[in-house]
Amino acid sequence: MSSGIPVRAVYPGSFDPFTPGHLDVVNRARGLFDEVVVLVAVNGRKHPGTDEEERAAAVRAILPVEWTSVTVAAWSGLTSAYCRRHEVGVIVRGVRNTSDLQAEYQLAGMNQSLGVPTVFLPTRPELATMSSTAVRALGKGSSSARP
Repeated sequence: MSSGIPVRAVYPGSFDPFTPGHLDVVNRARGLFDEVVVLVAVNGRKHPGTDEEERAAAVRAILPVEWTSVTVAAWSGLTSAYCRRHEVGVIVRGVRNTSDLQAEYQLAGMNQSLGVPTVFLPTRPELATMSSTAVRALGKGSSSARP
């Protein structure tokens, strides 16, 4: 940001549902980058209850309207391909624990080899036990992510 060239970041995920932890990562990322795109992606290993367009609409509904530097997009390809197509310079990933970090580190290496670096944001301790899976198991909807 200090170079005068705007830096766009993408925060990809399945977001099924979007949790307070996700919202926290977006909030912190928007303080680091000029623009943040929440990229609601298709993950072949996950089987969400709704398609990516519906999940993107749910995320848009949760984000505070004053966060004008944050947009939401649905995408079904590689994150690095989205980055190249939309001139995004960096991928943001939240990590809750060492297991997350190990998995994310491998993805970051692949994305780096494709020309897109990754920035890791550690989850705040009070949000570290929260996951989309846990939120679904508790029967809470995406509305629980409001700040």
